[in-house]
Amino acid sequence: MSDLIIDCFAGGGGASVGIEMALGRQVDIAINHDPLAIKMHEMNHPDTFHYTEDIMKVSIRDRIKQDDVVKLMWASPDCTQHSRAKGGKPVEKGLRILPYGVRRLCVQILHVTGKLPEVIIMENVAEIQDWGPLDEDNKPIKSRKGEDYKKFISSMKSLGYEVDCKELIAADYGVPTTRKRWFAVFRCDGKPIVFPEQTHNRYGTAGLKKWLPVSDYIDFSDLGKSIFDRKKPLAEKTQQRIANGIKKFIINNENPFMVTNEQATSFLIQYHSESKSSDVRGQNLGEPIQTIDTSNRYGLVTAFITKFYKTGIGQGCDEPLHTITTSAGHFGLVSAFLIKYYGCEQDGQNVDMPLGTIVTKDRFGLVNVVFDIAGEKYIIKDIFLRMLKSEESKLAQGFPKDYIIDHYKDWSSVPVQEQTKRIGNSVCPGMAKALVGANTPYLKVGNRKKNLVIDNSSNQLRFA
Repeated sequence: MSDLIIDCFAGGGGASVGIEMALGRQVDIAINHDPLAIKMHEMNHPDTFHYTEDIMKVSIRDRIKQDDVVKLMWASPDCTQHSRAKGGKPVEKGLRILPYGVRRLCVQILHVTGKLPEVIIMENVAEIQDWGPLDEDNKPIKSRKGEDYKKFISSMKSLGYEVDCKELIAADYGVPTTRKRWFAVFRCDGKPIVFPEQTHNRYGTAGLKKWLPVSDYIDFSDLGKSIFDRKKPLAEKTQQRIANGIKKFIINNENPFMVTNEQATSFLIQYHSESKSSDVRGQNLGEPIQTIDTSNRYGLVTAFITKFYKTGIGQGCDEPLHTITTSAGHFGLVSAFLIKYYGCEQDGQNVDMPLGTIVTKDRFGLVNVVFDIAGEKYIIKDIFLRMLKSEESKLAQGFPKDYIIDHYKDWSSVPVQEQTKRIGNSVCPGMAKALVGANTPYLKVGNRKKNLVIDNSSNQLRFA
């Protein structure tokens, strides 16, 4: 007899590695329809048997025996057809019914072993609770919101499961992302359903630890390159996002995030549509990263700053641009860039006035913007930009550092776009660890064994 663990929607392996972190053992069976996802999963979970199959069609009868017991099953069905990020677009009925693939597998296991999986943990976007019928245009019928969700829960209860669910934020459990998801626990073994105790909060109050900042997972040895002097100029919307971010996260921020050498300050912008040009989609690096999705939508912006020792630098918008030449940089280009996006009030603005006091159109009339940090006056001398790296996103999602996403078993490379997709689709491993550890601590056999990491970036191979 074997005690089995199954990951029904294995993807790149977020839930599976989280289970491994909690129990010290790999999942026995992993199922996913995407061959590339399975290849990444195989790379990191070599002891797992993999099915490259549709959950609605797969048969696992050849891998389970009559006396086996499925102790734990994890299921994270495709969430895109329930997510608000889908907007008003028509949805695909086939993907919305994927939760029933979990029930189908339960029945299949019951027929072979005579026993249901003892514990099932499901994860999805919170909007799955609004799952309901579609109209003739494949859009949700608002008046029937939640009908299909309740039917699914009832169908699981009819098999003999007790059910409880909660919406949890990953940052509250020590994961450096504010990703919020619905988690449900189904049990038929008579033991209580347990949700893990919160360990962190935003401010580190009430005896809890403070949320982990994304800055701990950023490679500050690479800040990208200047947004000026590029062969191909940045898109207009990108420049607008950078300008808005500089205003919000640096100039109007009493405590901007300082890079370790204190000669630069950084923040993240998001490549999402804004409702108006002045909107800011981004965040301070002193906080957990917001939700990571399947395309790389985060840009790291770094403003190089220098102390301001002179007075009278400001000038009218209709005068020629001055350039400060006391140190290397793009002072004049920075000035032109900021003026382009914030324009110039008729009366200009005094360097001693905080930008928050600006009226009407939120513009300022300084060519060289002077701002305060801890009582010192600074100006921006250059602005750098690069996209967030896959490795950074991986760590911010809560994956172990040794988790391999850049190559497969045959050493063929994983395209960056594919790496990003796997991370964005993944369960936060820390959340799987917390939920599995809370509900099935009796399955723990040891600690997770790290992957062997081979560094071939130089002439000599290094192993870690």
